[in-house]
Amino acid sequence: TISQKTLSLWIFGLLSISLTAAHRLNHFPQNFVVAKRYNVNPVTLTCDTKSDSAVMWKFHGEELEDVDLVDNFQQDGQNLTISDVDIPLLGQYSCWRGGEMLSSTYLLLEAEEEEEFDSLISCRAKSYDCTFSCKWTHSGYTAVRLRLGHDCSDGRKSCEWVNSSDQLLDGGFQFEMSHSLSPYSEESTMLELTAEAISDFSILRKTKTFYLRNIVQPDSPQIVKCEEQGQDLNVTIDPPSSWSTPHSFFSLEHEIQYVLKDDGQIGQSLSVLIPKRISKLRVRSRDSLVQSNWSQWTPWKNVRTGKKHLCKCKNTAKSCCPELPPGSLDHCKTKGKKKRDKNADRS
Repeated sequence: TISQKTLSLWIFGLLSISLTAAHRLNHFPQNFVVAKRYNVNPVTLTCDTKSDSAVMWKFHGEELEDVDLVDNFQQDGQNLTISDVDIPLLGQYSCWRGGEMLSSTYLLLEAEEEEEFDSLISCRAKSYDCTFSCKWTHSGYTAVRLRLGHDCSDGRKSCEWVNSSDQLLDGGFQFEMSHSLSPYSEESTMLELTAEAISDFSILRKTKTFYLRNIVQPDSPQIVKCEEQGQDLNVTIDPPSSWSTPHSFFSLEHEIQYVLKDDGQIGQSLSVLIPKRISKLRVRSRDSLVQSNWSQWTPWKNVRTGKKHLCKCKNTAKSCCPELPPGSLDHCKTKGKKKRDKNADRS
């Protein structure tokens, strides 16, 4: 009866938990078939062999007659039909002749995933060059792969997938993607990104389209120098080394955040001319034409101006200074040595 069959499935499902864990997929098998959820139609697997001789099917290495749900299997020649597909029936099916395995196919189930694609993956391009990176942020999957183009969203065999080299410590996956868009022409074609992800024996497939400009986020720029200019401070900023060239074509706009010496208030400016009396500053950048995402802020840099502060400019990673005259730091070393010698004589 139907109730007895449902009970069998439930009992077998409990018994198969340890088996599922033992055979848990952490890669994409070469051959797999995806069964749709709540689909009453049976699934047919085909043995990949050129001979018409009889074959024997196995499920996770066991002959089908030894599997509890043998009533769900129907062999027709070299094909195997599986009915009422549910979790206990998912996994590896292999066909054999004698002691030789002829082919292997995994039966997977279409995953139920109600989350939006943007909550599962984030992509970023450091420039308009031919690569960008994506990170799969959901930790519940053991294998993930990505691909650009219509071939993959349509499930064609011509699809070329990009696999992640390693699973990250937080359970996510990192990918480096390549595209063929010209950085010098106006962007009119959207990129189409398809992802497939495996969790146990369920597989999720998601597709999204976007313009490259929508994921561009430059690296943090470089603060080169700070020079007094009348009552202002002129800040020289260079694009990050990863940004597209020539910089005259791929221009960036910069935002400077600074702390005033007098009252500690924080100010911001889109101009490279800022108030002179500041204690420190930091900078971020974005594409000035399409107004891309802002880069991350640079670390704070202490501002050193005036001759008496030049000797504090030895560490340019932490200080923003004017362009130093030749030999000025050597003078600072000599001055420091004389001061140390004088203190030593006093002691």
